Amino acid sequence: MSDAHILDVRDLRKSFPAATGAFDRRTPQSSDHVAVDGVSFSLERGETLGIVGESGCGKTTLARMVLRLIEPDSGEIRFRGQDWLGARGAELRSLRRGIQMVFQDPVASLNPRMRVGTIVGEPLAIHEPQLSRSDRSARTAQILEAVGLGGDALGRYPHEFSGGQRQRIGIARALILRPELVVADEPVSALDVSVGAQILELLARLRQEFSLTLILISHSLPVVAQLASRVAVMQGGRFVETGTADQVLKSPEHPYTQALLAAVPEIPV
Repeated sequence: MSDAHILDVRDLRKSFPAATGAFDRRTPQSSDHVAVDGVSFSLERGETLGIVGESGCGKTTLARMVLRLIEPDSGEIRFRGQDWLGARGAELRSLRRGIQMVFQDPVASLNPRMRVGTIVGEPLAIHEPQLSRSDRSARTAQILEAVGLGGDALGRYPHEFSGGQRQRIGIARALILRPELVVADEPVSALDVSVGAQILELLARLRQEFSLTLILISHSLPVVAQLASRVAVMQGGRFVETGTADQVLKSPEHPYTQALLAAVPEIPV
């Protein structure tokens, strides 16, 4: 693994039992659904990798394996040169704070019974329990300011905010531990186009400000084109084309990539 690589993924695979009726029994002949089928890639520090594909292609399953929210059937993931899948105990806690996620749905991902200050500060309570309450509150207010929300947000509840503001809260929660790698899974798909554009601009600014490495998951080529330095096109659980954003968006080689581009009137590159 190169010193420049923050993440190395090798031959990652994941299958799920095929859906059956309520009274059906699985038999040895029952076929599993292969969600991710031998995906490999490396990610350099400071890079933004856009993973694009239609719904059901396996991109969210891949993201959740990278975050260890689900375990792969086979394959290897190395984060900062360490065995991410084999990490346990203190090593796991140390590595986990370096990888955070921004979820697709800014409503479902925030606990409606918790105040924003508690939601955003919760990772600090888990990973830095030695912090005083006042220090944790100050850090929380600081990160909320960084995403464009004032300190008055601390004492309010998620339902008091718009969809775009709730996504900013989710981004603040992901960034409060100062992670090195952030995985953003369809971060603007639940938002209006104009609000989504503001969130993408925010991510672009924060990427520079926090020296982030970013994996951007999306079904939308225009979204990927705005942020990604490199693009991987996913179909049927596999990467069918990878390259620089310029190469993939201007001179696609795979028929599936060409079809995705043909479905978009104009790609801003």
